[in-house]
Amino acid sequence: MSLFFLSLLNPGLPLKVPTAIIDLDNSTMSRKITRSLSAMETIEITEQATSFNEAMDKVGRGDIFGFFLIPEDFEQEAISNRTPTISYYSNLTYFIPGTLAFKGFKTIAVSTSGNIVLTTLVAEGINPQQVETLLQPIVFQDHPIHNPWTNYSIYLSNSFIPGVIALMILLVTSFSICSELKQGSSIEWLKTANGSILGALIGKLLPHTIIFSIIGIFSQSLLYSYNHFPLHCNPLIMIFAMILFVIATQTFAVFICCLIPNLRLAVSIASLIGILSFSITGFSFPVENMYGAIGIFSYIIPLRYYFLIYVDQALNGLPLFYSRWYFIVLIAIPFVVLPLLHRLKRALLHPVYIP
Repeated sequence: MSLFFLSLLNPGLPLKVPTAIIDLDNSTMSRKITRSLSAMETIEITEQATSFNEAMDKVGRGDIFGFFLIPEDFEQEAISNRTPTISYYSNLTYFIPGTLAFKGFKTIAVSTSGNIVLTTLVAEGINPQQVETLLQPIVFQDHPIHNPWTNYSIYLSNSFIPGVIALMILLVTSFSICSELKQGSSIEWLKTANGSILGALIGKLLPHTIIFSIIGIFSQSLLYSYNHFPLHCNPLIMIFAMILFVIATQTFAVFICCLIPNLRLAVSIASLIGILSFSITGFSFPVENMYGAIGIFSYIIPLRYYFLIYVDQALNGLPLFYSRWYFIVLIAIPFVVLPLLHRLKRALLHPVYIP
């Protein structure tokens, strides 16, 4: 799983998005624009379309993710101060390549517009330095913090890998508990633990805890040691967070089994929550901007707190004090489920399998 995500996202940032150019002017200025597009790191002109319909057809087939259209008489109108129009289209159905194509097209369009204005004003006798000051009165400096490479894998791998681990924990835990009910062996299981539901759960889930913790720590070693992703904290902090995350996720699966002691329903709900965790825990959309009825569920899922610990500690390197509540929540989750164990014990003592 970890190797899959890391190899898939190995380039870090999608490069050379396939696009097309429609040059209806075929002038010196239009060819210069084409060369500028080809020189961009994120764009690759793979097609030379002759019309708008042809380019749209290639976008529909998925051959390209956007195209740049230079109209007829572009250079002549630009020189004559008749404000020609440059058009560019990007397919945002595929969000990342479409966005990269849009960003590249917009950059070239803005710089081309600035160059035309610069040429026109200089031709009118204005000092070139004054023109540059008018066109760009403020110079911006872009400094991405903690991810200057804009490496998508640094963010996505640290989100998806724990998310998949959480999904597997939820499924395995709910299946291992509720399968005792289905097979009718729950009474014997409790008898082995001397009637203690807590002892029965610890005996059954402790091997799973060790295995999933080893898997989680191994994935962390791939991220931070082998791939050298940012780790601005003591590695023991992230290891401790992973162990707490595994235990809290197992406890959440026990919580599901306490409420719904049925194999089919428990596994279905566990899989549903595991899949939705990728969205409602704030990976792809801020929790603060979600609908309240949806966003509130993010605060009961352990995956969110592990992700927040990663952001604060590994990515931003904040003092441990600022992540204290996330650790406290992960530690507290098992204790919250304790009052419900009597419900699960009652179901185990009277196993009734409902297909």
